[in-house]
Amino acid sequence: MQTRSFTIRVPATSANIGPGFDVVGIALSLYVTLSVSYPLEPSAPYVPPKLTYSGEGKDHVPLDPYKNLMTRVALYVLRCHALGPRFPSHLFLHVDNAIPFGRGLGSSGAAVIAGVLLGNELGQLHLPIERLLDFALMVERHPDNVTAALVGGFVGTYLKELEGEKREAASVPLSEVIPEYPPDADERWGLDPPVPPGGIGHFVRLRWSESIRAVAIIPEFELSTAKSRDVLPEHYSRKDLVRLFLFFLFGGEGRGILTLLGFT
Repeated sequence: MQTRSFTIRVPATSANIGPGFDVVGIALSLYVTLSVSYPLEPSAPYVPPKLTYSGEGKDHVPLDPYKNLMTRVALYVLRCHALGPRFPSHLFLHVDNAIPFGRGLGSSGAAVIAGVLLGNELGQLHLPIERLLDFALMVERHPDNVTAALVGGFVGTYLKELEGEKREAASVPLSEVIPEYPPDADERWGLDPPVPPGGIGHFVRLRWSESIRAVAIIPEFELSTAKSRDVLPEHYSRKDLVRLFLFFLFGGEGRGILTLLGFT
């Protein structure tokens, strides 16, 4: 029996760097790795996917492919291309994860990108990076982490100002994009997902000095992105913005520039 096998590796990320809130992200050298295989001509009857998991979060991640975030995103990509309603028969997927959950290292963004890439590979869609990003941004609305996880390196990204039908299509609730599966749902649940419009986000690759190394200090407690955002003020003064920008560009030398500009 001929089998198709492939591997997907997605990096951890750090975002909101300096004044680049929701804009600047960087890929780091921690990864979630997917090892995938399935027969090209499977025997009958249909055999549902088997998902196994090792590494960070192995005791907490759902192994039901219709409940796991990665596989739900992959199924979303497949169904948007009329490939479904289910995964290939006898699909085996092992996930080895080195990215801690809830520690600010983009674990959910990496899972979303892994799912998008998985759907792209299973469907042999050969989607360009820009289109892959469209699918990711339908699930994760903050572009900084997912873009860095998708393209690697140091990137700046933003959501485009869409209008009309494109804006409505990109703003549908997450519950419609990757719906939760109730206990009595079968594989035909959520068969008509909203297809993302083109060009939801845009990114620019930024330069990063090879002499700079990132060091991640990982706390023992988890903190969700939503809770961490709640402590931030709604508005910032011009003085604060100038200070952040100059320190981001010039480091310690920015203090002298601030003094010259009168922002002491």
